[in-house]
Amino acid sequence: MQMASAAGAPQPNLLDRAQAARSAEERGEGRDREDQQSESRRPDFPSPRCGEEARRPPPTSPVSAPSVGGARGGGVRLSGGEDYAAGAGRFPIRAKGDGTSGAMATPSPAKSMGDPGITPLSPTHIQQKDTDQNAQTGASFIVVVAIDFGTTSSGYAYAFVKEPECIHTMRRWEGGDPGVSNQKTPTTILLTPDRKFHSFGYAARDFYHDLDPTESKQWLYLEKFKMKLHTTANLSIDTELHAANGKKVKALDIFAYALAFFKEQALKELSDQAGADFDNADVRWVITVPAIWKMPAKQFMREAAYKASLVCRENPEQLIIALEPEAASIYCRKLRLHQMVDLGAKTSMNGYSPTDNVGSVMTQAKEHVRRNRQSRTFLVENVIGELWSELTEGDRYVVVDCGGGTVDLTVHQIRMPEGHLKELYKASGGPYGSIGIDYEFEKLLCKIFGQDFIDQFKIKRPAAWVDLMIAFESRKRAAAPDRTNPLNINLPFSFIDYYKKFRGHSVEHALRKSNVDFVKWSSQGMLRMSPDAMNALFKPTIDHIIQHLRELFDKPEVTDIKFLFLVGGFAESPLLQRAVQDMLQGRSRIIIPHDVGLTILKGAVLFGLDPGVIKVRRSPLTYGVGVLNRFVEGKHPPEKLLVKDGTRWCTDVFDTFISADQSVALGETVKRSYTPAKPSQQVIVIHIYCSEKERVAFISDPGVRKCGTLRLDLSGTEAPAPGVRREIQTLMQFGDTEIRAMALDVSTSRSVKASIDFLSQ
Repeated sequence: MQMASAAGAPQPNLLDRAQAARSAEERGEGRDREDQQSESRRPDFPSPRCGEEARRPPPTSPVSAPSVGGARGGGVRLSGGEDYAAGAGRFPIRAKGDGTSGAMATPSPAKSMGDPGITPLSPTHIQQKDTDQNAQTGASFIVVVAIDFGTTSSGYAYAFVKEPECIHTMRRWEGGDPGVSNQKTPTTILLTPDRKFHSFGYAARDFYHDLDPTESKQWLYLEKFKMKLHTTANLSIDTELHAANGKKVKALDIFAYALAFFKEQALKELSDQAGADFDNADVRWVITVPAIWKMPAKQFMREAAYKASLVCRENPEQLIIALEPEAASIYCRKLRLHQMVDLGAKTSMNGYSPTDNVGSVMTQAKEHVRRNRQSRTFLVENVIGELWSELTEGDRYVVVDCGGGTVDLTVHQIRMPEGHLKELYKASGGPYGSIGIDYEFEKLLCKIFGQDFIDQFKIKRPAAWVDLMIAFESRKRAAAPDRTNPLNINLPFSFIDYYKKFRGHSVEHALRKSNVDFVKWSSQGMLRMSPDAMNALFKPTIDHIIQHLRELFDKPEVTDIKFLFLVGGFAESPLLQRAVQDMLQGRSRIIIPHDVGLTILKGAVLFGLDPGVIKVRRSPLTYGVGVLNRFVEGKHPPEKLLVKDGTRWCTDVFDTFISADQSVALGETVKRSYTPAKPSQQVIVIHIYCSEKERVAFISDPGVRKCGTLRLDLSGTEAPAPGVRREIQTLMQFGDTEIRAMALDVSTSRSVKASIDFLSQ
């Protein structure tokens, strides 16, 4: 792979670097090899070779390759006047379905946009394709690299296609914290005062820590920013993040910087192994996201990958979005008995008894992993593991992915003999990750020292605030159900000093005056928390998780669960493990992989090697479009009536593509046909609506919202002869981790560029 070098020169901004790299690549320039491998190395943003230069050219079949993500650059709307149908014929060819009114009708959203709805030429039709055709194994790639982009920590791992049983984890990171494993690096990023990328991970955090307090206020430091994609209601490519100093920065730039950093680190490691520059075209990339993320968040990650030049738009299949609990489930299939802790075992396993203290069991397991980790290479079974051999056709299990920001729950059923997986209930969960404990700690500090002081301290001494949270993190990990001795948390000197200047009295005085009896002041400059005080910080977050588990196990689809796999970094918490044990009361065996923090990462590599392993998924939402149907008196609300050229139509009828919690097989497609309103029309833009309800009658029903657009680009295709109706057949796939679209001009059998955009709302 050829890359432009910027070594030794002032760092241009992200877009300038991308353009410079593309120009250099066109001139055939190479890049200087940098022997130094460091976390703080600045990522380049070269454009991967696309089109004719790409190792994997786009498919040449009549139907275009599935388009993932959206068409950027603004949606094209049809002109007004008589073109009533947004992307459909002026007059319906076939009336489709019958809409019924199930609630008080609200004003027509379609009419308010000058768009009363569209009428498909063909009725709902679900076509079953050969599932293996869609599940490419990546045989044309040399290696699969997975990036686990976590809320609190991130990392990468890879495996060569010819050695799929060997998963290599990333080089060990520089830096680290006492008592905290650094298998991955913190999801922290640092930009210079002029907003250029400086460093990522431990390097970013440590450099920021060492800055002079006055100087640090000029730098942009961001951490735990991944959750913004889940919590932002109207996510767009212009969504902004707040750095520690309060300044705003575009979220897309931050995510692109992070992905470019991992790309550079991974390619450097692969190049060192190969003895020559490793070509990015030989890599299939996998990025993990929570299963409960909506489509806009998934597309945002893909857009960031495009901007980071991880892959190019012309070759979208080089990148796979993996759902975190699915990745964990795939890896857990390979577990052997010595690679896990079985909290529900009736007898001793690997020297651990189920009656042992739950915290000591995990401590022994971590030590077992440390002793046996002679290298960063993990061997996985090329068949199902020993635990899986206990499962039979139809057996069910639950994966609970407890991360830093979210908790994801997935229910899978085993399908023999290949061991393929079927999702039984749509992924669920919520923002119940371990950072909730950090928020509780911050609330405790506000109660003791005052909200006004904490807010000011975070702005005036941002680096010291980071130090304080690092100190809390190491003590948080020491919390356990049976702990009796207190936990001491170091307060930075600047916290003590700034508080005295701010309030006029000491930190010790504040603790004495507060009503918080379970936190004392230590003469060594530490907050001394009783075990009960620490456990109380965990309680709200763990209660949310347990409540969600109870609700899940009450579902009819979730009965006779054989195993519950507890994965993710938060799964190491003895308090959480005990709470899950108490809730299940032996109904299911609780399995915790030894290297629980790397489970998702290793599973994502396996998913990249075999994307077709999950054969059936459940749709999280109901998706459809607004269409016109023949108006039926007494059935359709009068306010939905539209009369056009003497014909009575009912507007806003919801044409369902797929319903919430509906099972969809991998490769299954929904087919619709549309026709342009004018022969000269170049673009068809169709609004997509969604709802959490399974049954929807109208796009104006409560809970229905516009969530995206389907864009069919007709430019470059021949217009039919006069008087010949032009039919564009569209296929949409809902059985993968992303919604995909393909289109075909029926009259010419030529492919049409089709894309679904969830970010231009």
